[in-house]
Amino acid sequence: MTAGLTHRQSEILNHARAFGRVMVDDLVRRFEVSAQTIRKDLNDLCDQRLLTRIHGGAIVASGVENLAYEARRFVAAEEKKAIGVAAAAQIPNGSSLFINIGTTTEEVASALINHENLLVITNNLNVAMMLYRHPHIEVIVAGGTVRRSDGAVIGSTAIKLIGQFKVDYAIIGASAIDEEGALLDFDYREVQAAQAIIANARSVMLVCDSTKLRRSAAVRIAHISQIQTFVTDVPLPPSLQEICRSRGVQVIAALPGSADDADDLEPEPTPL
Repeated sequence: MTAGLTHRQSEILNHARAFGRVMVDDLVRRFEVSAQTIRKDLNDLCDQRLLTRIHGGAIVASGVENLAYEARRFVAAEEKKAIGVAAAAQIPNGSSLFINIGTTTEEVASALINHENLLVITNNLNVAMMLYRHPHIEVIVAGGTVRRSDGAVIGSTAIKLIGQFKVDYAIIGASAIDEEGALLDFDYREVQAAQAIIANARSVMLVCDSTKLRRSAAVRIAHISQIQTFVTDVPLPPSLQEICRSRGVQVIAALPGSADDADDLEPEPTPL
């Protein structure tokens, strides 16, 4: 048990680490306690910077190491799927494109399967396996070391192959976006590949859900001004909206009607 946590809080933290996020309603049923009690537990975990609040629950806070791949797939799964569909709609038939590492970029790949005459260069084995069977999509896979945790191909060999192309579109993700518009990630080798992808595409499309605005990471990929299109789930906060507006970045919200504000971090008042 983590020092200073109750048994229930430790269980909540373990569940979050296994699945990427926890939701208040699910925890109420799991532990048979009130929503007020669960919110207090989440507040305590957030105060210790073990979790970060999202609408209706919390995700694992991380500033040094990313979540495990399988856990990332659970975080904002529906939002990522909507982002994938919206991003794919921006890609015309007959395009060439890079698709980078990430669970959200994989959703874009999934939404591209009915496109025709695409050339896809990727350093993501999951994307390659998803697309290679489709007769109207040609897939080129970057060579190099395969990261066992998520099927990412990283290293100098992958970067050299990326540098041999000049494509119409690049689809990239990020693990975090700070309030000044910096795009951040955890693995410098992955970041080097992302930077090569940005440098060799005519148009760069960032695909990130809004939970990335509440996370931190240590390695800088680029600044948001270096991309042309940002596809996310809900409207951006005003400060980031203004950065995108001033730098000419097109912002597409795949779920514009969704509420994105985190729940009040204070416990709910006890009914009289």
